[in-house]
Amino acid sequence: MVTYSKAGPIVSINNTVIMKANEPVRDKDDIMRDAMKQDTEMSEYFSGARLYGDNFTLDEIKAWYADEKEGFTDLYVRDASYDYKHHALNAFHGYRYLPKRQFDAVLGLGSATGEEFSPILPKIKNLTILEPSDLYEGKSEINGVPCRYVKPGESGDMPFKDNQFDLIVALGVLHHIPNVSHVIKECGRCLAPGGGMLLREPIISMGDWRKVRPGLTKHERGIPAELLGQMIEAAELSVVREAFCAFSPLSKLCAKLGFDMYNNRFLVAIDAMLSRSFAWNYRYHAENFLQKFRPTSAYFVLRHDQNVTPNDLGPAIHRHSLT
Repeated sequence: MVTYSKAGPIVSINNTVIMKANEPVRDKDDIMRDAMKQDTEMSEYFSGARLYGDNFTLDEIKAWYADEKEGFTDLYVRDASYDYKHHALNAFHGYRYLPKRQFDAVLGLGSATGEEFSPILPKIKNLTILEPSDLYEGKSEINGVPCRYVKPGESGDMPFKDNQFDLIVALGVLHHIPNVSHVIKECGRCLAPGGGMLLREPIISMGDWRKVRPGLTKHERGIPAELLGQMIEAAELSVVREAFCAFSPLSKLCAKLGFDMYNNRFLVAIDAMLSRSFAWNYRYHAENFLQKFRPTSAYFVLRHDQNVTPNDLGPAIHRHSLT
């Protein structure tokens, strides 16, 4: 199809721009081959076989970083009414599985205000938050706990020493960055032997990220569950607990009724039950109404230790495999 703009004709196939007016004229077969290649790549992304952005070049990563730098802050945190809404979810799937001890050095990825640490702040000696937003410059403590804000490198390399932290927390952050596998490996590098990590991520496509989606940043997309598991293994992190959560119909119903679902222990428990029950229906990109009856996120408790045994994991009922 040919459409027209002030710059002249634009050739597109299935609404995908193939050639603009100021580009050299190409053979029709070349244009069709490019379109088919793009369609094949996108089908692989939407099937969950590949993660969009994970193999980007540094220039592509830099462009993505610029778009996402203030994305979450602009959507939510700059609003004076912002309130963290996942305390019950984090307690149920994460914090209660951590060891009952002091943490000397804790790292938060994209933790913004740091409110996600509220349940364990008294146990934290020093907190570091890797955060791209400029909003927190000059902030040096969170409720009396020393806190250092550090800007992430665009490449995904973390400016920290090996084995520097005894706890890393990344809750709903990695799906905002392109090269997820590299950042998870960096987490493995920076986590001390025996240290723990809490990881929660959406594991669905979150729609077509090539289009504007209300309430979402420009590039965010979920991480396919199988690929996320492979990335964790490649980072030499052991899985202490893994579970599905965020059952889509329940979260939408609660939002419609005005219930703060992830801050309610009873609703979080129901959500966990429904997410387990409908795990069989999980798929990365839903194409019809029935396929949306699925869990949409995964929650991991991880440890930098290759030798996890069943006795280390607690009661078996608390360990729910994603595979």
